[in-house]
Amino acid sequence: MDVSRTRALRGPNLWSRHMAIEAVVACAESERSIARMDGFEARLRALFPAIGMLHPEGGSGDVSLAHVLQTAALALQAQAGCPVTFARTTATTDAGVYQVVVEYSEEAVGRQAFEDAQHLINAALGQGQFDAEATIASLRELDEDERLGPSTGAIVDAAVARGIPYRRLTRGSLVQFGWGSKQRRIQAAEIDSTSAVAESIGQDKDLTKRLLHAAGVPVPLGQPVDTVEEAWEVALRVGLPVVVKPQDGNQGKGVTVNITDRAQLEEAYRNAADYGTVMVERFLPGHDFRLLVVGDQLVAAARREPPQVLGDGERTVRELVHIVNQDPRRGEGHATSLTKIRLDDIAVARLAMQNLTPDSVPPKGQRVILRNNANLSTGGTATDVTDDVHPAVAARAVAAAQMVGLHICGVDMVAETVLRPLEEQGGGFVEVNAAPGLRMHLAPSYGKPRNVGQAMVDRLYAHGDDGRIPTVAVTGTNGKTTTARLIAHLFTAQGLRVGMTNTDGVYVNGRQIDSGDCSGPKSARNVLLHPEVDAAVFETARGGILREGLGFDRCQVAVVTNIGAGDHLGLNYITTVEDLAVLKRVIVQNVATTGYAVLNATDPIVAAMASSCPGKIIYFAADRHHPVMATHRAQGHRTVYVDGDSIVAAEGSWRETIHLRDVPITRNGKIGFQVENVMASVAAAWGAGLPWQTIRRGLSGFVNDSDNAPGRFNVMDFKGATVIADYGHNPDAMRALVQAVEALPAKRRSVVISGAGDRRDEDIREQTVILGAAFDDVILYQDAAQRGRGDGEVMALLREGLAGAVRTQHVEEIRGEFIAIDAALDRLQPGDLCLVLVDQVEEALAHLARRCAEAGVAA
Repeated sequence: MDVSRTRALRGPNLWSRHMAIEAVVACAESERSIARMDGFEARLRALFPAIGMLHPEGGSGDVSLAHVLQTAALALQAQAGCPVTFARTTATTDAGVYQVVVEYSEEAVGRQAFEDAQHLINAALGQGQFDAEATIASLRELDEDERLGPSTGAIVDAAVARGIPYRRLTRGSLVQFGWGSKQRRIQAAEIDSTSAVAESIGQDKDLTKRLLHAAGVPVPLGQPVDTVEEAWEVALRVGLPVVVKPQDGNQGKGVTVNITDRAQLEEAYRNAADYGTVMVERFLPGHDFRLLVVGDQLVAAARREPPQVLGDGERTVRELVHIVNQDPRRGEGHATSLTKIRLDDIAVARLAMQNLTPDSVPPKGQRVILRNNANLSTGGTATDVTDDVHPAVAARAVAAAQMVGLHICGVDMVAETVLRPLEEQGGGFVEVNAAPGLRMHLAPSYGKPRNVGQAMVDRLYAHGDDGRIPTVAVTGTNGKTTTARLIAHLFTAQGLRVGMTNTDGVYVNGRQIDSGDCSGPKSARNVLLHPEVDAAVFETARGGILREGLGFDRCQVAVVTNIGAGDHLGLNYITTVEDLAVLKRVIVQNVATTGYAVLNATDPIVAAMASSCPGKIIYFAADRHHPVMATHRAQGHRTVYVDGDSIVAAEGSWRETIHLRDVPITRNGKIGFQVENVMASVAAAWGAGLPWQTIRRGLSGFVNDSDNAPGRFNVMDFKGATVIADYGHNPDAMRALVQAVEALPAKRRSVVISGAGDRRDEDIREQTVILGAAFDDVILYQDAAQRGRGDGEVMALLREGLAGAVRTQHVEEIRGEFIAIDAALDRLQPGDLCLVLVDQVEEALAHLARRCAEAGVAA
């Protein structure tokens, strides 16, 4: 078994909406049915009993090692606690070669599980060892390291429940919600609008206390100290017992409470000094409470208890701690709802205060305290008391948060109860914490869990706001780039700052921020990260979907222009037009339920995508009487079509008309494929909710020049001859271009063409078969990059296509794109027409512009 081309699909993809690991797996003939592999399944199940059913669909067909790989990789993740369910193995057109797809929740875990599954199979084949228990434990540990912690995870879950998109910006807890100009960011339980000043104040416990005291909030007396002697002086002045803790601390580190003599204070001082400046303050008797404030509301409250065990008269403290730590809710760090109790030096010192050691056997019923503080991170427990908090206590907690300036904070309070105001019981606030942990509220040890993540998301986004911007995805064989550019232009006409990706680059608010072919998911994600983007338009090419999936979870509008046979067939196991349609249908499958798919009604494969769309459909076609159009219109749905010299948008009995003479890109409707692009763009803008006044204004201002649409039927004048530059590079594009140039007058027609080496032989030949019937002169040139072809191989295929040309009288082969262009220009006479099919778009257009300008000056 050979596993190759392993890659992560990080968005909706050809196989599903799930993130997944995809690999190509080649199996020898003897590995294509494990039923014929003597003893293999028994050895496999002995090594990993939890592998489950090996045939993924539960059928009776042959189970190959590729199927086993899929099942094992999924089962290993599931056993490690990952929420994964989807996996699939598909045979390719190559005998014994399969595409294996396995869902993951964390990419690193998915990749590791894939490798572990291969080790399992090799061990079952007698090649190496496999320890299932150790492998699953390692995967579980990796998952805990990779996944979001419970606090951040709760906020993300609440956002997802509201349909708000999110993206992790780091392996840690920095997360972006929303897209473009609607984005917000959090770091754990801290939001982006919280100032660094407020966070700094919250970390300075002495300053916090002084500010709270100024606001009339009860706080314990105390101050920071520099020496043990000063600490003892302060303790005597404020009155014993006292608390010693770091001035800038968190998670209860270095905190010692209820200190009653100097020896205890000296030990506590050394403990706190490890974390910075030491602070001494009056010890308040009572329970430790955490009050969670979000905005101007108290959303949760918990009573915290220090880590402790209960003596049974038989077991040692060490044994009792071990038993408590067996609770499945307890783990290392913050990944679980509770943390394991540690028998470290601090715990031993606390035991000594109770005349105990780790090996002591406390009598039955004795409460043995292992820590002075009650933080969950040191093994404490929490009981929800949200419903018991007195309104006066809640009001004081909100006032404390606002005095410090924190939008989300945990207020630590010491009091006998939350049922009465603080002043009545001598309680007070001891700390105000930025980025508070949420575990105690999400999964308290006792009491009712609180959905505090929802409160935080509600603080970020108002009711009804999902943080999304209008997003349009455009795919197809021809017309993608022009359509994407025109849609972006229409959004701009509405005053929106537009982010656009296409095969020419990435553009934000009219500025190009990246160049090259940027029609993949990485570029789309970068646009959605940009804070200046109010609307996004993505040209979505087949390569990016295959390589990584979509760069977004769903779009408001999906546009499919057409599906042609010459669009990279034969690559990546996409061998038929139907295969290609299934791939490009991905954007339609991921339209929002409130959105639209814009589909070409005259292309049967495209029109059939309607059944896959979760939203509604807008069909477009020049012929309004086409059966698909007629039926859709009769049902009262949206259609866009041509009626005489106008484009018409119709829904039920309503009509909106746009005259083609007011749309320069169509040249009064003579350029048929541009009329198609305009119809698709109008439908997309309509689906996105743009006003018709804006659509009209945008169409009238879009000129098909090398600035607006480089390489897309750019028309120039050269000494009275017409020169057209286009990036068409497949048979369907050739047919559309021939139809367009035939609508333009010309004495003699010439074409300059090369061919892309990554196309099939028949597709390269067919291009010149089409052109040979429409042009008098053909100049062939060789691309700068042959894309895997040998020298002269593409030129030979192009010449073969001209063998039966009925019109072409002159064929010439030239090495070099610009040399070929110059040769064609030098032969032009006034009234001639020359179509230049460019390869290096930017450079070729600049060369043509320079030659045309020089010709104009000479004239």
